Amino acid sequence: MTKSPMEKFKTLLPYFLLAVAIIAAYRISGEMGIFFDFLRRAWGVVAPFFYGFLLAYIFNIPCGSIQKLLVKTKNKFIIKRRNVISLLIVLLLFVLLIVLVLNIVIPAIANSIAFFIANLPVYWDGVLRLINEFNNLELFGLHINAEAILGQLSGAFENFSIDTLWAPINAIMGAATAVFSGAIAFISSIYILIEKENCKAYLNKLLKVFASDRVRVTTIDIFSKLNKNFRQYIHTQTIDGMILGTMATVALFIMRSPFALVLGLMLGIVNYIPYFGSIFGTLVAVLVVTFTQGLTMGLIAAVALFVIQQIDANIIQPKLMSGSFALSPLLVIISITIGGAFAGIFGMIIAIPIIAVLKDLLDDVVAYVAHKKSGVSDELEGQVELDFQEADQE
Repeated sequence: MTKSPMEKFKTLLPYFLLAVAIIAAYRISGEMGIFFDFLRRAWGVVAPFFYGFLLAYIFNIPCGSIQKLLVKTKNKFIIKRRNVISLLIVLLLFVLLIVLVLNIVIPAIANSIAFFIANLPVYWDGVLRLINEFNNLELFGLHINAEAILGQLSGAFENFSIDTLWAPINAIMGAATAVFSGAIAFISSIYILIEKENCKAYLNKLLKVFASDRVRVTTIDIFSKLNKNFRQYIHTQTIDGMILGTMATVALFIMRSPFALVLGLMLGIVNYIPYFGSIFGTLVAVLVVTFTQGLTMGLIAAVALFVIQQIDANIIQPKLMSGSFALSPLLVIISITIGGAFAGIFGMIIAIPIIAVLKDLLDDVVAYVAHKKSGVSDELEGQVELDFQEADQE
């Protein structure tokens, strides 16, 4: 029986579509440069609004706490306008924080850098003494050539060219662009916070229209868990970083380190990255103290910071976390590594809340499958027992 032209067309259509897909994939692979260039340009346009969303999300954390306090006033005027009042309070605190940073923190950092540059010859002499002491120990036959290190440093300055002069200009242009993007992000974050409830209602409406009830409920549940984890993680790490940074600053100040404030701030900031952040910050602080104050003070700083890290890891963090992120260290290290590979420092910071939600979802799936299998096995066991009873009766 001969096929009609329409039947032949339907038969050949999958092969035709496959051939088109192969040709399209080949053409796209040859134009990947244009594709990635388009993505970079698109990201340049979208980035300020993305960072505005992140800023709005961070602002929303204290806004929620302030709104709860405003509700307790039982004043109808305040309760009705609690969203606007909480936003104004958070923005005021944010501006005060910027003023504090510009007038106290940045001048202190600048003075520390100027002090370091002014005393650089003294520090270099201390480094030479440490190198000589290490070479005199003759550990494992290792020998550090100080002249070679100095030659490499001087070679970096010999390669100075006209192109290097453009680096500050490019930095200024980049800073101007960053300030403009930051202004857009800040303004967009305010509007996102104002329109927060409308956005949530619209997204819920879209889910109702384009997704089933089960998918909608599951999606809302996942994002609720992510939101809860992110909020708790940022809140916890911020408080923990402030405590850790303050303790480290006090300890380094007692050791009369001229860079106590700068190193304490660094340790508090890198604390957002679990494990790697504290290890990196401690190593940098110990090296700075060693090179600027000698090997003895460096060892004392290492012991003091190690004790502080242990107090933080075993007493402070468990109290703040309350077991919400009870992940194994191996899982934390793997998640941080993957997050850093995909999104750098930002990926390391968000890796823990995301992996906690994924672990919960995986546990739910495993529990569901185990429950289904146990139900099937119970039915089989019941059938086997029934068969045995029937056999006995026979």
